[in-house]
Amino acid sequence: MTSQPKPTAARDKTVGRMLGVFLLISAVVIAVAVTSVRNINRSVASSDWVNHTHAVMLEVNSVFSSLQAANVAALTFVATGDGRTQAAGREAFSDLAEHLEVAKALTRQEPLQHEQIVHLEALANRRADFDRGVLGRPPPERPEAARALAAPDASAEAMDEIQRAVAKLTDQEMALLAERDRASFLQAQTTRWTVWSGVALDILLLGGAAWLIRDDIAARRLAAATLEEANNQLETKVRERTAELAAANEGLTTENLERRWVNQALEHQLRYDQLIISSISDMVLVVTKALNISRINPAVVRLTGREAQELIHRPVSAIARLTERAGGAEALLLDPLAQALAEGHDLREQAAMLEDKLGRKIPVRLALFPLRDRDKVVGGVVILQVIPQVPPPAP
Repeated sequence: MTSQPKPTAARDKTVGRMLGVFLLISAVVIAVAVTSVRNINRSVASSDWVNHTHAVMLEVNSVFSSLQAANVAALTFVATGDGRTQAAGREAFSDLAEHLEVAKALTRQEPLQHEQIVHLEALANRRADFDRGVLGRPPPERPEAARALAAPDASAEAMDEIQRAVAKLTDQEMALLAERDRASFLQAQTTRWTVWSGVALDILLLGGAAWLIRDDIAARRLAAATLEEANNQLETKVRERTAELAAANEGLTTENLERRWVNQALEHQLRYDQLIISSISDMVLVVTKALNISRINPAVVRLTGREAQELIHRPVSAIARLTERAGGAEALLLDPLAQALAEGHDLREQAAMLEDKLGRKIPVRLALFPLRDRDKVVGGVVILQVIPQVPPPAP
């Protein structure tokens, strides 16, 4: 018989390959997107950091400018005695305090720069205290007094020290700007390489997907041609087998008819057996080899007052026990039943005591007949016959 190809398996294999390729493409796109977004976020953070650095530099330079304005106002006041310079000086002091607070707030997360800002604040406050003292005095009336007032500041060493601190802090911020600029350039270059590499890899994967599709189409065409040839060969074999199957079907029809008759006969026999057992006035119990009740007839329910669900799977001893009269006492004997089932012999005319649902004791005769399946005892049938009670003679 000619072997046929399995197009479904090949199709599933191709679908799996295509799914794998598109999953790889999706993974590459996701990786490129994640990397790009991460680099963009870094660029945004770098831009924010650059703006922050410029803001720090602006505030530091503004501190020095405000301090210079206050110094100029103090010198002008000493030289001219003009009261307007006092207002300009107070405004310069206010700007100085504001710029110092802003600079400290901007560098709070940068311990090194913050420490330098605090040092600059100390220098600026010391210089500002001197200028406030000058502006707070009354204007001098003589030039000699003005020169004496301004003499302690003639060297301007404090301003030089402040200028050096501002220049040092500005140089550090410029160095950080250059470092951040290099990092931004590297991030941009990494982003470009990532994007172009992802595009190139996706193009290669798409080319592989196109090759897989072309190969699948060729395989489908070959499979279709092979199937057509196999179908032409099978048509002849089908016609040959049809005649054989028709003959076999006729024989099977006859055999099935006979089997149905046999099954119907068995069903009728089982129904008759059930009717016979149900119509027996004696109690009939089907028990397992362990003497547990598996089936009962209606007489058991009628005479014991217990429903079938109360007795099924319970031991025979729950309702009936063998008895032997000895000195007026009743001795319980369960071993004879188990021994009879184990040995596979019958028990007949055994005295027993039946207990109904109300607890009343009823004397019965017990008989046990083992049930066999291929010469193996699998259970038994227990028959309980109520012993008629003879009324005592009249006195």
